[in-house]
Amino acid sequence: MIPSLIVLGMLGLIFGILLTLAHQRLKIELNPLVEKIANLLPGLNCGACGYGKCSSLAEAIVKGEAEPDRCPATKPEIIGKIAKAIGKEISLKEKKVARLLCAGGEKNAKKSFLYRGIKDCQAAVLIAEGNLLCKYGCLGLGSCALACPFEAIKMDENLLPVIDPEKCTGCGKCVETCPKGLLQLLPRSRKFLVACNSQDQGAATAKNCLVGCIGCQKCVKVCEPEAITVENFLAKINPEKCNNCGKCVEVCPRGIIKMFNLLGDFPTV
Repeated sequence: MIPSLIVLGMLGLIFGILLTLAHQRLKIELNPLVEKIANLLPGLNCGACGYGKCSSLAEAIVKGEAEPDRCPATKPEIIGKIAKAIGKEISLKEKKVARLLCAGGEKNAKKSFLYRGIKDCQAAVLIAEGNLLCKYGCLGLGSCALACPFEAIKMDENLLPVIDPEKCTGCGKCVETCPKGLLQLLPRSRKFLVACNSQDQGAATAKNCLVGCIGCQKCVKVCEPEAITVENFLAKINPEKCNNCGKCVEVCPRGIIKMFNLLGDFPTV
């Protein structure tokens, strides 16, 4: 019995020594700069940057394969620290946030049938393109909210996603998730938006939704800088020409042209 214990003890000692030697020989030395940048990144490992982990992005930044501002969740002051750490100057880009191109929802968009399937927009759209008469409208099942890694999207009582501009990082996860293409990443400074995506003729839109754009061109006529055009029965605003006068909001009979306040939220009209 005792000899067996001695043998086992010796084997354990030998294996321990071998493992220690193997660890010393095979260990990978981490670049301290990579480690420093990884610690500056949020550490969410959300993949919004295109890399699987924050540490992978940090390594890519050090190698020059990614810019210091690649992570959309990183704050400007942290981006500055990252750029300084690698000895690079960078001009910060304007923050983009997700915006919803629909104002229909439960109260305004009429249904063609009652959907009782999986509560997922990707699944619902497979059945007759969704249960709305307007085939361009938000289905209201909240897939975008579930996809947001920063909890920046909440569904309101009208079953429309509401985006918190303070939490939104512009990662684009919600944009990828929406089967209707109703979420777009737009510069936060953009003040006016046509909250509709319907390309049906005016009469059809008026029948299908209480607030959809009918392409009446009233906004076009009052826009002095000619920033608004109507394409496929849908008004579009050119932010480069828009002077933020707000006349289009006043004349829109459907109330579909929305103005963001300083916080980026739709005001109550």
